[in-house]
Amino acid sequence: MKIGITCYPTYGGSGAVATELGLELARRGHEVHFITYDSPFRLRGYSERVFFHQVETRMGRYPLFDHFPYTLALASKQHEVVLREELDLLHVHYAIPHATTAYLAREMLMPERPVRVITTLHGTDITLVGQESSFYAITKFSIEQSDGVTAVSNYLRDETYRAFGCGTCDVRTIPNFVNLQEYRPGEPGCRGKVAPEGHKVISHVSNFREVKRVKDVVRVFARVRRAMPATLVMIGDGPERVDAENEARDLAVTDDVRFLGRLDSVASLLQASDLFILPSQTESFGLAALEAMACGAPVVASRAGGLPEVIDDGINGILEPVGSVEAMGRRAVELLRDPERYSAMRAAAVTKAEQFSASSVVPMYESFYQEVLA
Repeated sequence: MKIGITCYPTYGGSGAVATELGLELARRGHEVHFITYDSPFRLRGYSERVFFHQVETRMGRYPLFDHFPYTLALASKQHEVVLREELDLLHVHYAIPHATTAYLAREMLMPERPVRVITTLHGTDITLVGQESSFYAITKFSIEQSDGVTAVSNYLRDETYRAFGCGTCDVRTIPNFVNLQEYRPGEPGCRGKVAPEGHKVISHVSNFREVKRVKDVVRVFARVRRAMPATLVMIGDGPERVDAENEARDLAVTDDVRFLGRLDSVASLLQASDLFILPSQTESFGLAALEAMACGAPVVASRAGGLPEVIDDGINGILEPVGSVEAMGRRAVELLRDPERYSAMRAAAVTKAEQFSASSVVPMYESFYQEVLA
């Protein structure tokens, strides 16, 4: 098949999943064309049967537009690439605005070049952005006009039905997946210089938005740090970073917290981690948690959104209600002080992650593509 993929190329779960999906589809013999305003952050170097088409985001002087109409430029680019490359379908990730632009492109292509549109819902496009009054109607319309719709968790599928009704669409759950060739337990001695000798390594990866509750990450860590030597590795960047840095200073743990900013590759740091903390307000799935589990780091997380579909409390990770910093910290310390229990939970985390391997999930997308094309 020839597949066009549109996603947000920036740091975040939806862009990561879309890019990994495209790369895996190419490995399986399909031709993949990424259509977006910048190269996705996980698209590193040349890959056979993978192509990138950049959408223009600037234009010459024209007094009519105060702001560049990116959505129209994207729809035009999708139209152009489908025609030139003879694509079979457009797979867009994140409803707004990508499902809308794909709908426009499909309508422009009829009847010259019929193309199918598949929309994958990832989270805040449904739970936050799509429910804003100014976007609600067009989000609902764009989902219903898609030829196929998937959600990354049962939670998100159910939330889509609850929020939008979508009586004419069948939302299929196809979970996120992890590349087990990259995300796997590290070799002995893989810690390198991540933390001082004898320190437990606690990690967190996100885009540091409010929903991630990054101050809670620091608060949980502070409780661990009071009980044992430990280092917190904060990977990512975003609007809440300054608040997290201030929280570390206020709790007197600054010397043991490392803010590393955005990194294209995080597998080696996850392999060096003893625990991963994800106390989010909500998560549609929790890709970062899955990648940490695949590397052998049990996850301490909120019992929210789709996280219980990935983490089994007390078996391969720890779940507590949102905001339960004291309970998260206490259970993390108890786990780290019990080598036998920790070893069992670490092994269980790796085993659970294997259920979400690319080899298991990507064929589900291939099958869905064939169903929609038929």
